Amino acid sequence: MNIYFSGIGGVGLGPLAELAHDAGHHVLGSDSHVGLETQELEQRGISVSQDQTGEYLAYRHKQTPIDWFIYTAALPPDHPELVLARRLGIYTAKRDELLTYLINEKDLQLIAIAGTHGKTTTTGLMVWALRQLGEPVSYSVGTTLSFGPSGHYVPGSRYFVYECDEFDRNFLQFHPHLTLLTSVDYDHPDTYPTKQDYTDAFSRFLEQSEYTIMWQRDADAGVVPPRRRARVLEDEDVQQFALAGAHNRANATLVATACKQLRLGSPEHIRAAINTFPGVQRRFERLGTGLYSDYGHHPVEIAATLQMARELSDHVVLVYQPHQNVRQHEIRQQYTDCMERAEQIYWLPTYLSREDPALSILTPQQLTEQLTNHNSVHYAELDDALWHVIQTARAEGKLVLCMGAGTIDGWVRQRLAQQG
Repeated sequence: MNIYFSGIGGVGLGPLAELAHDAGHHVLGSDSHVGLETQELEQRGISVSQDQTGEYLAYRHKQTPIDWFIYTAALPPDHPELVLARRLGIYTAKRDELLTYLINEKDLQLIAIAGTHGKTTTTGLMVWALRQLGEPVSYSVGTTLSFGPSGHYVPGSRYFVYECDEFDRNFLQFHPHLTLLTSVDYDHPDTYPTKQDYTDAFSRFLEQSEYTIMWQRDADAGVVPPRRRARVLEDEDVQQFALAGAHNRANATLVATACKQLRLGSPEHIRAAINTFPGVQRRFERLGTGLYSDYGHHPVEIAATLQMARELSDHVVLVYQPHQNVRQHEIRQQYTDCMERAEQIYWLPTYLSREDPALSILTPQQLTEQLTNHNSVHYAELDDALWHVIQTARAEGKLVLCMGAGTIDGWVRQRLAQQG
């Protein structure tokens, strides 16, 4: 099958493109941005064009007819490639429809990692543990891995591990063999108008799962575990692993419980596998001495990552880029004590994406007015002045943590590369 991905360099489509490539399909695509994912794709022989006007799609379709055109919810309905694909009669589908097709085609059992926070790291950890325990595994992870491609199909594997995203209700397309639920905190107000709507979607997803491993605190928050098909863990069940961060140890406990449920090794072997996990990109990723990058952009994630940073240093400087104005309107009241572990906070303007034009843009001053450590806040831009602050803090032996899902990570990496 000939499959074209529009936005192939994104964290959702890139791993899926690699998976389809490994599964024997011909894969190509376009993306206006060149980055780590597009480089990884091209290294694997997948053609990527920066042209998204429709010319490249038309040219490749004329050469060899495209069977499927894959896109994400972020692609507007009037996008030139999507409009052209429909006019040419190419079958168009979002990523999870193709993923379901591949899972069924290869007769794989889905291990779903779901939840508001910690999905990516837990997915990577589950893949790592299975491989270390000698279990061939296929997977798709929404980041770059140090131990393999972001998406991979292994012939003969039984299990497929996938980061099931609740955005746009994507995860409701799946019926997993096993689900690990990391946490549930109201998010994605552009998809779920109310907190009840959000928790109800998770309850429905768990009903579609053959078996679930989750936390009692999420059941207490309104997520209903499926009767007789769930293992519900208490906070005291968290096991001790050689991983930084209380949230990472909690997620590792989910993975260990899953490995036991799947009868993949002794408790000692499972613990040893988890303790050697090298981590994933953009999840408290060390970029250099005293400099870390993290994708987190929710108050709960910020607090958890700062707690992990404080395990390494008593002096933590946070550089934070909020994500989506529509999301800030929903979570601004939660910006109270989540940053208390930061010695200094450098607050950037909100990264705008998929916005509601009816909502006013909240300023950094408005978003920080309820912080308990408001006096530690400095308002900043991604510029030379901020880079000087970062370098000075590092020279003083402090830990600088850059957080956000927008442009901050790419900016920091570019600055590091420029300085050699």
